[in-house]
Amino acid sequence: MWAALVFALLALVSLPAALATGETLVIVAWVAQTFLQLVLLPIIMVGQNVHSRRAERRENETHATVMEAHRETQEILAEIHTLTRSQPK
Repeated sequence: MWAALVFALLALVSLPAALATGETLVIVAWVAQTFLQLVLLPIIMVGQNVHSRRAERRENETHATVMEAHRETQEILAEIHTLTRSQPK
């Protein structure tokens, strides 16, 4: 987020020159090409990183749950095999 703030300040350096022209096209171009691109890119990257960390944590929790269920299933199967072998035919 510090990068977004620094880029916003950097973009604002060229704002007076864009406003001095008085042309709508130049001002819109400054907003779109300078300000939005410089400021939004770091914000988007931070959001993606936060989302990736949450998704990874969720995947790890799901994996741990599935592995625990697998261990329980293996224990139940082993007990069933033991019981079926010990029963007389």
